[in-house]
Amino acid sequence: MAKRTKYVKPEEPTLLRAQVLASKQISPNFVRVTVGGDELNSFTPMGFDQWFRLFIKRDGQTELKLPTQTSMLWYAQYLMMGKDKPTVRNYTVRDFRPAGAGLFGDGPEIDIDFVSHGDASPASAWANSSDPGEELAMLDEGLIYNPDPEADWQLLVGDESALPAILGILRSAERDLRGEAFIEIPHADDTQDVDAPAGVNVHWLVRSDPHDRTGDLALATLKAATLPEGRGFAFVAGERDLATGVRRHLVTDRGFAKEDVSFTGFWRRGKAQG
Repeated sequence: MAKRTKYVKPEEPTLLRAQVLASKQISPNFVRVTVGGDELNSFTPMGFDQWFRLFIKRDGQTELKLPTQTSMLWYAQYLMMGKDKPTVRNYTVRDFRPAGAGLFGDGPEIDIDFVSHGDASPASAWANSSDPGEELAMLDEGLIYNPDPEADWQLLVGDESALPAILGILRSAERDLRGEAFIEIPHADDTQDVDAPAGVNVHWLVRSDPHDRTGDLALATLKAATLPEGRGFAFVAGERDLATGVRRHLVTDRGFAKEDVSFTGFWRRGKAQG
């Protein structure tokens, strides 16, 4: 039997150029940017939490210059680009529409949801100010979510930065999946429609004070929660302390095996997301 890999990587990572088709504030703290272009015909949608490297121009740059490598060598090449380096950030595919099913034309389209911080971070500033035609590029990185099929149930935990990943996982999951999902958000109006299996309970956790530390509510709620019996698999993402705190709780207090907890720190306190 083949050993289960930690991540699911694309067969042929490809750096694809695209253009902004539309940008819209969809809730108090989220901006959705829709991108398209002929090169997205080569994009292979994998569903779940499929993520990618987003390449955008820095302030003052008139041209988006990109590495030519798409293997692990891309980063070394990127570092050697000096003042020509673009801004690079990691994002999740919120939705993919193939050619013929688009909202803004006949070509393929990808929706990207950005947590909005105004101009506090380069990607957020770009999402808030990008106009149709703005150039970008994407390097597909595949899936972080790769559960053990022998698990009896699943646990999904994250803050607002993990919302696209968790909702993507729920949309792609088998309809007989059982589990619990805890999603912490800064405002009640940041909730989104969820296409979840009937056996998964989705808990939206709204921070009552904008000065509350991101992730504290999700961790406290999880610690007080009654979880299903049997062997669980957990996917945890978001602020770094939230990811490590949930993993520590699950392994130390809940008896999870370390290999049954997939945890990823998307960002850390003191450093704006994006």
